[in-house]
Amino acid sequence: MMAKALFVRGTACSALAWALLTAGTAHAQIGGDPTAIQSAPATNDTAAPDIVVTGTLIRGTPENLAVPVDVISSEELAKQGAPTAVDLLKNLTVANGTVGDANQFDTRAQGSEGVASVNLRGLGPQRTLVLLNGKRMVPSGLGIPIVDVNMFPTSAIGRVEILKDGAAATYGSDAIAGVVNFITRTDQQGFLVSGDYRWIKGSKGDYGAAASYGHKQDNFRVFASIGYQRRSELRFTDRDFAVQPYPTNPQGAWTGGGSPGNFDFNGTVGGINLTTDLGCEGLGGFRSAPGSNTDRCFTQFGQFDNLIEPEERFQAFLDTEFDVADNASLRLTGLYSFTNTRVTSSPSYLPTLPPSTNAAFGNGSLFVIPGYAPALRDYCALYGAQAGCSRSASGALDSAVALPVLFRPFLLGGNPLFESRSNDRGSAVSKRETEAMRFTADLHIEVSSNIDFTTGFTFSEYHRDYDGTDTFGDLLQNAMAGFGGPNCAYASTASRAGLTPAQLAGLAGTNGCTFFNPFSTAIPANAVTGILNPNFAGTRNPAGFNLSPGAGLINDLATIDLFFRTPNTQVRTQQYVGDVALSGRTGIRLWADRDIGFAVGGQYRKNTFQTLLNNDANIAVTPCPGTPLNPNATCNPQTGALGFLGTNPERTADADVYALFAELQIPIIDAINLQLSARYEDYRGNVGSTFDPQARLKIELTDWLGIRGGVGTSFRGPPPQNLSGSGVSLQVIGTGFRAVEIFGNPNLRPESATTYNGGILIDRGPFNASLDYWRYDLKGPIESEPVSGLANALFGASGTANCGNPAFAALQSRFTFNAAGCGINNVSRLRTQVFNSADVKTSGLDFTASYRGELGPVELTVGGAATYVIDYDIKDLFVEGILVQPAFDAVGKLNFQTTAYPIPQWRGNWYVQGDTGPHSLRLQFNYVDGYTDQRGPAIFGPNAGALAGASVTRGKEIGSWRTFDATYRLALDTGTTFTLAAVNIFNRDPPFARLDPNYDSFTASPLGFTLKAAVSQAF
Repeated sequence: MMAKALFVRGTACSALAWALLTAGTAHAQIGGDPTAIQSAPATNDTAAPDIVVTGTLIRGTPENLAVPVDVISSEELAKQGAPTAVDLLKNLTVANGTVGDANQFDTRAQGSEGVASVNLRGLGPQRTLVLLNGKRMVPSGLGIPIVDVNMFPTSAIGRVEILKDGAAATYGSDAIAGVVNFITRTDQQGFLVSGDYRWIKGSKGDYGAAASYGHKQDNFRVFASIGYQRRSELRFTDRDFAVQPYPTNPQGAWTGGGSPGNFDFNGTVGGINLTTDLGCEGLGGFRSAPGSNTDRCFTQFGQFDNLIEPEERFQAFLDTEFDVADNASLRLTGLYSFTNTRVTSSPSYLPTLPPSTNAAFGNGSLFVIPGYAPALRDYCALYGAQAGCSRSASGALDSAVALPVLFRPFLLGGNPLFESRSNDRGSAVSKRETEAMRFTADLHIEVSSNIDFTTGFTFSEYHRDYDGTDTFGDLLQNAMAGFGGPNCAYASTASRAGLTPAQLAGLAGTNGCTFFNPFSTAIPANAVTGILNPNFAGTRNPAGFNLSPGAGLINDLATIDLFFRTPNTQVRTQQYVGDVALSGRTGIRLWADRDIGFAVGGQYRKNTFQTLLNNDANIAVTPCPGTPLNPNATCNPQTGALGFLGTNPERTADADVYALFAELQIPIIDAINLQLSARYEDYRGNVGSTFDPQARLKIELTDWLGIRGGVGTSFRGPPPQNLSGSGVSLQVIGTGFRAVEIFGNPNLRPESATTYNGGILIDRGPFNASLDYWRYDLKGPIESEPVSGLANALFGASGTANCGNPAFAALQSRFTFNAAGCGINNVSRLRTQVFNSADVKTSGLDFTASYRGELGPVELTVGGAATYVIDYDIKDLFVEGILVQPAFDAVGKLNFQTTAYPIPQWRGNWYVQGDTGPHSLRLQFNYVDGYTDQRGPAIFGPNAGALAGASVTRGKEIGSWRTFDATYRLALDTGTTFTLAAVNIFNRDPPFARLDPNYDSFTASPLGFTLKAAVSQAF
C-alpha cells in the first residue's frame, strides 16, 4: 500500500482538472477574483507578441477585452489539490450531460468507456470545440463525435482558457457552445515528478504517476512529459443504491427477456401462451404474475455490470521551439496517448433476430426447442403440469417455443466463456482500446515590429478498437435442436435438406452434434449471489439422462463458443489542417492609445473516417441470419446474423473544408473596444457553405465597473460519418433493451446558431463579481431521431394505439416485430437516422463573486459561482410526418431518450480558502438542483411495474446533488508538495433516478466518499 500510495498524478493533473472546474464556474473556483486572473492590458502595441488569447487570432491582444474568456494559470491552480478531471467536469456550472463514467445504457455514452468530454451549456459535447495549444484535435469516431480530453497530457498543462460563447467566426465548425483551449507549459526549468493514490470504498483505488522536464535558453526551448493513470473497477454490487428490487424500480436494469426466460411449453398447440421458466425465483428472478397468461420472469442484469470500468492510460508529449532565422521560429509538437479499458456487460444479449429456415426447426419468427430435446423432456418431467407442457395424441412431447425478445442464452448463471478469477460473475467482457496521436509544425515570422505571419500544419488521429458480444441466432437454434457444436456432421442446411422431423430427431445429438439447454436446469447457481439451484441437472441427477457436457442437460464450452460471437470494430478518424494567417497592428488609431489590430487568413481541413469490421460484424461477409449455415442464404432486408448488436458495412468517408477568415480589434477610445470577426467555410457537395459574422464590445464605465456584450452566428458542419452508413445502439423500448439502427443521412445541412452574450464586471480591490446573460438560438441541430418519441407516437399508452393506422404506416415500418405482431413489447429492432432536428433556444445567467482579505496571518478568500438556466426550449419534432416529440422546455428535466441532456436549473459551487506560509486549506460545497423525470404513465402510473401490476412513483422527482469537499496542501521550499483531498466528505449517494444504474451518470457520481493523497517534487 505504501508503494501504491506514491503513484500519483501530481499537481499538473490538479491544474488540468481544476482549470476545467474554475472555468465553468466563472473564476470563483480558483479562490481569486474573477477579473484579476485576466492579465493587465499591454502598455504598447508590441507587448507580448507571442501570446494569442482564446477568442481572437490577433497576436498580442490583451486578455481583458470583450471576449468572455476565462484564463487560469497553473500557478493559480496549484493550490486546488488533485481531484480527477471527470469529477470536476461534473462540477462545471456551465456544463450539463458530462460523459466520463461508464454508462452503456444511454446511446449518448455507449461505446465511450474511457472517454471524457466537455459539454458546455448542455448543448452536446460535439458542440464544444476543444483545442490543444490553439490547434484542433480530431474528434472520435464514436456515435457522438467528440474530442476525448483524456488523451491530453495532464502533466503538461500550463493553463486552460475557456470561451463561453459561440466562436465559429474565429475557429470554424463545432464552436457553437464555446471553446476549451488546453495550453501546455513553456516556462518549466528542470524536472518535476509526481504521483497520487485515491482510496475508494469497494475498489482497489485509482493511482498514477507523471514526470516532465523543461529547458529554455537563447533561441531554443524544449518541454517533455509522460504520464500514467490507472482507474480501478467499481461494480454495481459495490454500491447499495445501484441494484434495486423490481417493484422499487422496474427500469433499474431488469429485463423480461433473461435467463431463466419465458417460453411457451406447448408451442405446437395453436396460439402463443407464454409462461415463465419455473426456476425463475429460486435463482433470484422476479416472477410477475404466477398462474396467469401474463406470467413472466424478470431478471437483473445490472449486477453483472460496472459503474466504473478499469482503465489504464499513458500519455507522452514533446514540444520544442527554436529560431530558424533572426525573425523566424519553428515550433514542433508531438502527442501520443493510449487507453486500455473495457465494457463489462450482461452475460449475453437478447437474440432479437429470429432464426431463419436455414436452421433446424427454424421458422423465421420463433426459436423452437423440439419435443425430443433432452433439456425439454427433463424440464417437463421435473415440473409436471404446472409447467404448461403437453403431449400430442401419439404421446410425443410438444415442442416449446420462445419469442426472440423474451429469453437469452445466459444471464443469472453468468457466461462460462468469460468466467475467470477476476471475472467471477461470468459477465461478458469486451475490450475498448484507444490510440491517439497528434503532430504540429508552426512557422512564425516577424515581418515587422507590428506584423506577424504564421503558417502551420496539424495532423491528428484517433483510433478506437472495440469488441462486442452477441449470438448467431441460427447457430443457437441449431444447438437447441441438437445440431450444435464445432464438429456436428449435420450442422449445415444442405446436410439436413428434405429430412422429416422424425429423421431430424434421430440425427440430433449424434455424429459430433450437441445440444444446448436454454432452461434454468442448466444453471448451477446465481453467479453473483452464489444462491445454488436445487434443480440444476448436474446436482439433481435425473434418471435416464446422460449428464456429460453437451449431452443436452449440462452445457459445454465448445457448444457455447460456436454460437456466441465476438464482433470487432475498428474506427479511425484523421484530420489534416493547414493554416496561414497575417496579423498585427495597422498603425491606425482612432481616439485610443492602441492601434487597430487585424488578422486575415485561410485554413484547409480534411477529415477522414474509416471503419474496419471482422467477418462476424461485416454485413458484406455475413449478410443474413442463415449465412453461417448456408453461404447462399438470402434475406430482404439484409440484417446480418448477429442477434442483437446488428451487422454493419465497412465505411470510408472524408470531407474537405476550405475557410477564409478576418478579424478587427478596434479600440475606439481607451474605455471602449470593439471586435469584429467573420469566417466563410465551404464544405463542398450537398452540405454547402456557411458565413458567420460576430461583433463584441467592451465598455469600461469606471475604473471598477465594466460591461461587455456580443452577438454573432456559429455553425457546425456534419461530420463525414453522419452522411452515410449505419451503426447500432442499445436503447430501452417497452420492457427491455432493443437494437436501434442509426443510419447516416446524405441530405444533412450544417447546424447554425445565433449567440448573444452580455455581462457586468465589478472589480473593487478585494471584491470582484460578474453577472453574465447568455442565449443560444440553435437551428437544425444534427441529432439521432429520439427513440422514446418514435415509440410513444406509434404505441401510445396502450402499447398498440396506432398499430395498423394508415397514417402511421411509414412510422410503423421503421419497427421490426416478433411473431406476436405490432406492440411496444414485441419490438425486435428499430431503424432510425441522423437528421436535422427541431430548433433549440436556451438562455441563462452566470454569477460569480469573490472577496479576498486577511484574518491574522491567514490570507482568506471566500467566493462562489452559479449558473441559472432560464429556458431550454425545443420545438415540435416530426418524423415521417408524425409529431413524435411535442415542443417542450427541457430545463429542470431528465430528458431521457429525447434530443436533450439532463438540464438542472441551478448549478453552483461555494468555497472558502485560507493560505498561510506553505499551508493551504480549501473547503468547497457543490450543488446541483433537483430535476424531474419527464416520462409519463408508462414509467410513472398504474402499470409502472410493467407486468407486476405495481404503481411506482419514486424517482419522478430526482433530488438535488450536494457534496462537500476539502483540500489541504503543503508546499515546501525544497520543491516538495504534499496534497490531501477529501471528496464528498459526508458520503452522499447520488440521487435516485429511474434508470438502469438507479442514478443519472451524466450528472452525479457513484463513488461516495474518496480520499486522495498526492506528492510532487521539483528539481
